[in-house]
Amino acid sequence: MSLNENNPPIDDLYSSLLDGNKEFVAHSLNQDPEYFNKLAAGQAPPVLWIGCADSRVPANQITNTAPGEIFVHRNIANMVVHSDMNMLSVLDYAVNVLKVKHVIVTGHYGCGGVLAALGNQQVGLIDNWLRHIKDVYRLHKDELDAIEDITKKGDRLVEFNVIENVYNLCKTSIVQNAWKSGQGLGVHGWVYSLKTGIITDMKVSAFDNANMDNVFKFK
Repeated sequence: MSLNENNPPIDDLYSSLLDGNKEFVAHSLNQDPEYFNKLAAGQAPPVLWIGCADSRVPANQITNTAPGEIFVHRNIANMVVHSDMNMLSVLDYAVNVLKVKHVIVTGHYGCGGVLAALGNQQVGLIDNWLRHIKDVYRLHKDELDAIEDITKKGDRLVEFNVIENVYNLCKTSIVQNAWKSGQGLGVHGWVYSLKTGIITDMKVSAFDNANMDNVFKFK
């Protein structure tokens, strides 16, 4: 049986994606005839971006960088979960093979995952993922409970979620071993505003484990 047998006709949206690809290729080659040859030669991005899967937060576009400059991992609500082998594999490759200089956790205001974690409604399998955000809420409960406006509360939880996931990154053996070996590696936290397009640095950058709680330090 053919895979496309009895399938409905391709719609205009689907076709427009392929047409858009042709336009992208033509434009890129017009700007630089060697564009794709350069990309195919390999990558050496100095940055790993751990961001939200939200379609409105494209790493290259909002930082005005070109393909090949940022290595990207995205998931719901830009989480760093120590049992997530996908994230850990990306982190390990970025740090130990690509030798990135910076790892940036980037959240965004109005994050659907964070807002869902604020509520008590079950939404499906993702509830188990969102529980990690509820743990972040628990750590900052006093401040968050004092915020009555739900939008402001959500925005503050977005910030706390980024901050806590920066700490989670620093706790990984991957990052700590890089620091131990003398590799120059910075870990940072940003929050992006969909309303203004501006990125805010959360000022939680770390370049070693000096300020980490002793229980999390590896020898």
